[in-house]
Amino acid sequence: MARLNYLELPVRDTATAKAFYSAAFGWQFSDFGPTYAATTTGGTEVGFQADPAEATAAPLPVIEVEDLEACEKKVRDAGGEITVAIFAFPGGRRFHFRDVAGHELAAMQAGA
Repeated sequence: MARLNYLELPVRDTATAKAFYSAAFGWQFSDFGPTYAATTTGGTEVGFQADPAEATAAPLPVIEVEDLEACEKKVRDAGGEITVAIFAFPGGRRFHFRDVAGHELAAMQAGA
């Protein structure tokens, strides 16, 4: 079953973003390098991407799927455009796509 499980936000500075969300909502973050941090509570997670070369222009909803390659084929067959090919990241693999309305999303498969 596919489900929305992650929201990646482009930010200028992870420390500033972490401070705001920690103060406003009590969220705790783990750092995954100098420009990336994320919540790791097990619910719908939020990540901050501060690397301008990697950040999307808008918030990036991420949908968790069981079979990434099958999902990629279904996205293409349904008229979606792959914008970032499948790649590995801490926690699994994912790809980015643009839906038929022009929204950028990602699909991910959790790592073992």
